Amino acid sequence: MTGTEVESRDAEEAGGPHHSAPTARWRAWLLEGLSEQTARHPGPHRTPQAEHEGHRWWRVMCLTGVDYFSTLGYQPGIAALAAGLLSPLATLVLIALTLFGALPVYRRVAHESPHGEGSIAMLERLLPWWPGKIFVLVLLGFAATDFMITITLSSADAAAHVVENPFAPHWMHGENQWITLFLIAALGGIFLKGFREAIGIAMALVGTYLTLNVVVIAVSAWEVFSHPVRIGDWTDAITAEHSSPLAMIGVALLVFPKLALGMSGFETGVAVMPQVKGDPTDTYEKPTGRIRETRKLLTTAAVIMSCLLLLSSLATTILIPQADFKSGGPANGRALAYLAHQHLGEAFGTVYDVSTIAILWFAGASALAGLLNLVPRYLPRYGMAPEWTRAVRPLVLVFMAAAVLITVWFHANVDAQSGAYATGVLVLMLSASFASTVAVRRRGHRWATIGFGVITAVFGYTLIANVIERPDGIKIALIFIVAILVTSFGSRAHRAFELRAAEVVFDETAERIIDEAAHSGPLQLIANEPQEHSTQEYRAKEYDQRAHTHIPEGGPVLFLEVFVRDSSDFTADITVHGDTKHGVRRLRAQGPTVPNTIAAVLLALRERTGQVPHVYFSWTEGGPVSHLIRFLVFGDGEVAPVTREVLRRAEPDPDRRPRVHVG
Repeated sequence: MTGTEVESRDAEEAGGPHHSAPTARWRAWLLEGLSEQTARHPGPHRTPQAEHEGHRWWRVMCLTGVDYFSTLGYQPGIAALAAGLLSPLATLVLIALTLFGALPVYRRVAHESPHGEGSIAMLERLLPWWPGKIFVLVLLGFAATDFMITITLSSADAAAHVVENPFAPHWMHGENQWITLFLIAALGGIFLKGFREAIGIAMALVGTYLTLNVVVIAVSAWEVFSHPVRIGDWTDAITAEHSSPLAMIGVALLVFPKLALGMSGFETGVAVMPQVKGDPTDTYEKPTGRIRETRKLLTTAAVIMSCLLLLSSLATTILIPQADFKSGGPANGRALAYLAHQHLGEAFGTVYDVSTIAILWFAGASALAGLLNLVPRYLPRYGMAPEWTRAVRPLVLVFMAAAVLITVWFHANVDAQSGAYATGVLVLMLSASFASTVAVRRRGHRWATIGFGVITAVFGYTLIANVIERPDGIKIALIFIVAILVTSFGSRAHRAFELRAAEVVFDETAERIIDEAAHSGPLQLIANEPQEHSTQEYRAKEYDQRAHTHIPEGGPVLFLEVFVRDSSDFTADITVHGDTKHGVRRLRAQGPTVPNTIAAVLLALRERTGQVPHVYFSWTEGGPVSHLIRFLVFGDGEVAPVTREVLRRAEPDPDRRPRVHVG
């Protein structure tokens, strides 16, 4: 069933006798756009069609930049709190990891998953069956942590800029939490209405914000060089605190994991790849131009951000007293804004505040778009979410509710949320670096394998150090992971009896066998274990079924056999192969589960022949609980009753429902 059919069905149900017209309109509006495309769109609410050319890489860079560049709003303050006077040195370590670690990794990710799947899809291909699905769900938990905390942390920092502005009304002071909640609600409202022109808005915001930051940093540099005593005071203070340059480097290496927020945005960078315009000769299988242009995007963004991070760290550390960075201080969470007000006046500072508030708020939009891409890409395909999760608006409501809870929990405090944010960012980067290591190793690139292996080790150390220092981050991530696992497996169990076949196709031999048998009346099929491969076994099976289930005498029978391909899959296209072997005619299919596949084939046979088919089973020995577990995990179990239940749910008319006989 396609997403459009699901939407139509839901709309019809909504307009049934038990639903009022307003309720029907509400449901239709809520489920608008329910389709498979929701899982593939690279930007908010839409998937560019094949005929669309996309955008130049520097325009798309602005879409990722609202997440990446907006961290300048709070990163210098977080760096000052973490490293103190050594903030510039710790930032240098972060820049080195960005340019020589994260950047090469995500350039590789862009090559390996050029259609926006990201590193999670690379790892999904490494692990088969249920371990792969569970691993993806865990990574989705960390990704949800990253994106959700991006929304709440960015909105909280935007609220801090509102409150600290001298022109803000007095009644706003101390109301950070309510302002944050208002910004989150406004963000949700934009997405509920329909968010279309993401790149155009992002370009305006990023261009304005970067220009203002360059002005602030340039004026701050002039202030520093005009008063060289400030540099002397800073270096004297560092020397007094640390005995040697080696000690300074050691401290910087120890504290730089706290600065990991400065690397956010890379995962978004590869997620928006389908928006990047490639070469006219690009194909879906080989989008060489898109990969090249995306690598330009990633490299340019990393270089720009690295320069701004270092310069802003130097300016804020030298010009702002350390006490002002602490919680409640005027520079807490808004160090560059503090300098803008102090050295460029309140009017310019207010313009800077407005620009910062806008880009921080829009960073939440970028993160929400990432979530709306991520969840429909995996969970519905795994059967671990209802079909309505393919629609944008219900997901927006769910994510907004989660953002409200997180904001209230953390009291809209930027510093308190940074640990969880860094944890999510680092786990995704660690997974990307590990996936890149495996990818180059499989291609036989020895030195690249060593290089990516070292990067993986560094990210592993950074993650462990961050978790030890700020365990609240992993706690928040675990909440997301447990919530995703519980709801996913609950949904999978709830949807276990759905008809899961996307399409049933009969090969030429199967069509001939079916058409010949249909001349004698309704098809009679014996469900058979595919492991039996001798004439004696097939004859014994047919005799047993005729004796116990009363197959009409003289009528031809077909043997229907199902091979379980991957029981962790939920939906799949089913191809039925026909043959005549061991003296019997067989229809053989592959599917994720035996009963659901049999039900799908029976319904397809009914549509082809115009007659209701009959299928004959034998009871399986064993307890019902163990069989249910086998069905949920391995795709078999007690096949007969499950097949009948799948058919009952798929076909409400008993007269048109394929007949199930058990003996």
